[in-house]
Amino acid sequence: MSSDAGARSLGRAADTLMREGEVDRFGVTRALLVVHRGRLVVERYRDGVGADATQPSWSMAKSVLHAIVGLLGEDGLIELDAAAPVPSWRGEGDPRRAIALDHLLRMVDGLDFVEYDTAAGRADVIEMLRDSRHADTAAFAESRALAHAPGTVFNYSSGTSMIVSAIARRALGGSRAAMETYMQERLLGPLGMTSAKARFDAAGTFLGSSYLFATPRDFARFGLLYLRDGVWDGRRVLPSGWVDHARRATGPSRGVYGAHWWLDVGAPGTFCAKGYQGQYTIVAPDRDLVVVRLGASTEPQREHVVAALGDILRSFPPSGAEAI
Repeated sequence: MSSDAGARSLGRAADTLMREGEVDRFGVTRALLVVHRGRLVVERYRDGVGADATQPSWSMAKSVLHAIVGLLGEDGLIELDAAAPVPSWRGEGDPRRAIALDHLLRMVDGLDFVEYDTAAGRADVIEMLRDSRHADTAAFAESRALAHAPGTVFNYSSGTSMIVSAIARRALGGSRAAMETYMQERLLGPLGMTSAKARFDAAGTFLGSSYLFATPRDFARFGLLYLRDGVWDGRRVLPSGWVDHARRATGPSRGVYGAHWWLDVGAPGTFCAKGYQGQYTIVAPDRDLVVVRLGASTEPQREHVVAALGDILRSFPPSGAEAI
């Protein structure tokens, strides 16, 4: 594809996602950003939405939590393959003692947590985050029984992320203030993510399953950090190999999930921070590309959104490929 043809294809795909007349098909796209070779080449906002407006991450926060865990591991404060340090699981004979931190990051912990199942009439994520009885969200998730042997069954679970977040908080001494400071000094500050605001539950745990607010540009910064293998402005921020950990497929997921990152969203070879209602930060290393889409779409509409994002990705040839 020639550069001119690629530009036209990119323009058409971006226009389609942002067009008011396509709301029934795609839902509402509030922001669309494309970063190619480190340069912002597309930046579009829905009418009434400004570049400085912070927007919800929903489950894209899980991928931010992955970065925090990597930093804690580098600092020697947690161990990836050791038994997850959850005090309520330490009892003699408790089968949950077999759950490792990496099981949690890969959503193969085996806990009986049902994210959202309308047919079964069960939505543990809603109860965990919105029921005032569960001020300690991680404790709610930690109380789940073991339904499968750890490492054998993939089960996407916001409760699992809250367990990871509580482990991170305890590794830093247990206070919300320590967690906020660590996030700012080790991750958000170095990237210049000045808009980013994390929410915490009453127990002081970062709501890393769902709640980080930031501008679209700051979400793009985070994607660019992972595109650049954890290096920012010539300085290594994430430990060497940690990005590879995120995008290495988890076997029981049948290739759709890595470690708190989704895989092959929009095009093969991508990995993606993905959130409820169609929040996407897609990283495409073979195209030197980051695509951010923020908005509000139903599940059927999100299939069309991903297809349109795939069109955007394909507007850029893989690195090293010659334009024809």
